[in-house]
Amino acid sequence: MRHEELLPRDAPVRLIDETGTTVDDDHYALPDNGTLLRAYRGLVEGRRFNDQASALVRQGRLAVYPSSHGQEACQVGAALALSDGDWLFPTYRDAVAIIGRGVAPADALVLLKGDWHSGYDPATHRVAPQATPLATQLLHAVGFAFAARHRGEDTVVLALCGDGATSEGDFHEALNFAAVFHVPVVFFVQNNEFAISVPLSRQTAAPSLAHKAIGYGMPGQRVDGNDVAAVLAVLGEAVDRARSGGGPSLVEAHTYRMQAHTNADDDTRYRSRDDVRAWEQRDPLLRLRAHLRGAGLLDDAAEERIGADAERQAAALRDALNTDAEHDPEDLFRFVTTGRSPQLEEQWRMLHDELRRASAAETGGTR
Repeated sequence: MRHEELLPRDAPVRLIDETGTTVDDDHYALPDNGTLLRAYRGLVEGRRFNDQASALVRQGRLAVYPSSHGQEACQVGAALALSDGDWLFPTYRDAVAIIGRGVAPADALVLLKGDWHSGYDPATHRVAPQATPLATQLLHAVGFAFAARHRGEDTVVLALCGDGATSEGDFHEALNFAAVFHVPVVFFVQNNEFAISVPLSRQTAAPSLAHKAIGYGMPGQRVDGNDVAAVLAVLGEAVDRARSGGGPSLVEAHTYRMQAHTNADDDTRYRSRDDVRAWEQRDPLLRLRAHLRGAGLLDDAAEERIGADAERQAAALRDALNTDAEHDPEDLFRFVTTGRSPQLEEQWRMLHDELRRASAAETGGTR
């Protein structure tokens, strides 16, 4: 590709504006009506999931929850842009995208509950375990895509990260390897303006994060991350390019984290309420609803059905997380390696003895 073709646009791609009005674009087409309706359902269910998960934290049923409230268009678009055989490599904030790939809502929260690692079978859903360390999953995504190509598969890997992850060394290594070896992976950066409390201005001096792509020799593109139609169009093109042998791409979605980083964060210390309220006018759910209503594709009855389905999912999620799981302490050692090493065996025996003494003390006897 020529250098000019690697550069992103000056302004993010947009197909539907804040009022729900279609924006003409010479390159990207509006997704078909059926896809937009599926996306709207995903936005409604994703918003309800975010709100329910946040409530479960307050009830003590979740240890922590990093909400993607306001970023649901990125989440839904990521899930819908992939084919069944493709893979998603998510971060800790991407539970809505994980659910969009078919993972049960309760299973998507197992990690954040402090229970089992992952909580779902990655191979069944083609979703890698959620990654809490920044950017580590990008290396795993590139390695997986590299292996898939060597096996002769047409698998595309979509690797998610935030703006803060672009400051990590793993980000550089992943993009450089992917570009040099022409790996079928799409890097999707959800730029929500803050890495916890660190603003984007302290992450990069580049015109945009998408401009980083040209330094690696891959195309970059910017997209309005609150416009699910544009997200679907831009990601769809990048996925198709990777599948056809065109190599990796970097897509930057401009969005905003409407709520605190997690329940442990006080976002009033680093941003104003006026800034947050300004982004409320760009809500991805309200934007697509206005478009579908204006096009005659969504009526009161359809909205009621979609809302009722979202409420049923929220109720099932509450029921699932209100059930305490039974744990076997030996599982901490059982699944570390195929054969347990002498060191692990010794550690297990120490824990086993400690648990036995504790149990005896509670019952007032000895065993």
